[in-house]
Amino acid sequence: MTQLDAEWLNYIAGEWVPGGAGWIDVTNPANGELLARHALADAADVDRAVQAARRLHLSGDLSALRPIARGRMVQAMGRYLLDNIDEIARVLTLEQGKPLWESRIEVEGAALYFEYYGNQASTVEGRSIPLGGGYFDWTENEPMGVSAQIIPWNYPVEMTARSLSAALATGNACVIKTPELTPLTNAWLARAAEAAGFPAGAVNVLCGYGHEAGAALAGHPQVNQIVFTGSVPTGIRIATAAAQNVVPCVLELGGKSAAIVHEDADLEAFENDIRWGIYFNAGQVCSAMSRVIVHESRHDELVERAVNVAQSLSVGPGIDRPEFGANMGAMVSMPQRDRALGIVQQAQADGATIAAGGAPAGNSGAFLAPTVVSGITANDSIASEEIFGPVLSVLKFRSDTEAIEIANSTEYGLVGGVFTRDLDRATRCARQVRAGQVFVNEWYAGGVETPFGGYGKSGYGREKGREALWNYVQTKNIAMKLGG
Repeated sequence: MTQLDAEWLNYIAGEWVPGGAGWIDVTNPANGELLARHALADAADVDRAVQAARRLHLSGDLSALRPIARGRMVQAMGRYLLDNIDEIARVLTLEQGKPLWESRIEVEGAALYFEYYGNQASTVEGRSIPLGGGYFDWTENEPMGVSAQIIPWNYPVEMTARSLSAALATGNACVIKTPELTPLTNAWLARAAEAAGFPAGAVNVLCGYGHEAGAALAGHPQVNQIVFTGSVPTGIRIATAAAQNVVPCVLELGGKSAAIVHEDADLEAFENDIRWGIYFNAGQVCSAMSRVIVHESRHDELVERAVNVAQSLSVGPGIDRPEFGANMGAMVSMPQRDRALGIVQQAQADGATIAAGGAPAGNSGAFLAPTVVSGITANDSIASEEIFGPVLSVLKFRSDTEAIEIANSTEYGLVGGVFTRDLDRATRCARQVRAGQVFVNEWYAGGVETPFGGYGKSGYGREKGREALWNYVQTKNIAMKLGG
């Protein structure tokens, strides 16, 4: 196995540079061992990156390219990731904890964003507006300028690709603030931009603490647009800082997403939704299926099936799990594991039943056994608080109206699900669920082509799909009086 580099640098204006805030240790959550050190950016580093992006934007070297040519460069970045998937996936597993096969899925998903938005680059068109014979009026979609992108630790490659691909396709220059816990794999995004021929300043990648580098980036007066995925409290701080400069944001925040399972649902098929919905990436997914609201007539059967799924998964170091299968890796850190465990233990103290898991797995590392909790109501904190771990909460309902009320009872509204053979009921239910995306009979149905974003405290703005492109452009209208 190839040894990791001991030190990793930031990338500003086409050069690899150290950071003014020193270094941060990056550890392997599977065993707590040191993997490497990464340079930490300070406010001055952030300013240099923003200025590099701004210089490029003002030069027109990126925005003035023919869109189809820029799109080919975006697509080339995706091919670069696939060409290096073995190395990227290995580093991702070591720093984040997920099984190696899950890391490969993440890199493939990242490449797909570059393919999709590269194809979309030449389709961001304006329109003419008829004002009568004496005028010619049209609209143009211009890039915002400098796009600041603050990336979460749970999918550092794919989440960076999601925003970076759309921003570059529309001609923006980008400054990426990587997560402190999982900063290493973002180096390949910078390398991909170089390999694709993007000019210096188009992609700048910095690792820094949120309260230092993140705050400096969100509040920088020459940033023109901000994309953030993360917690609600941090999202509020970023939106507040952006408001001081009247800068638009796309915020993808928390979730407590619910699957409503009706009495006619296929529970055998639903076992696969449990596997992917809550135990993929150890439940560290903003759109995880963290709640199942099941008709009381099927409750006991569903709990039994969920327990079987949970207990079928082997839990251990992701690097030892290269093949797709019934396995799960570590959570990203011990503090994250202990927080999730504490929520489960409190629910048990409040009277909930731990049907499976609910305890650390293994003797070391940030492992939590796949957990199923039943005997709770919508008023219990475990049913409303985002856990961000492999913990499934099961609740009962009697009527369709009650199911909708429970599903909509949290402050979040990211995704939801409806499971029934009755498509009329599914349609009615989907329209009443307060969420930005609703899955019917398959959790995570959809793809890069489908818009994604939340209601309520799950944030605002949309990523994925064509809708995401409009985050990165602003409309200019030109009205011309004709002579004669």
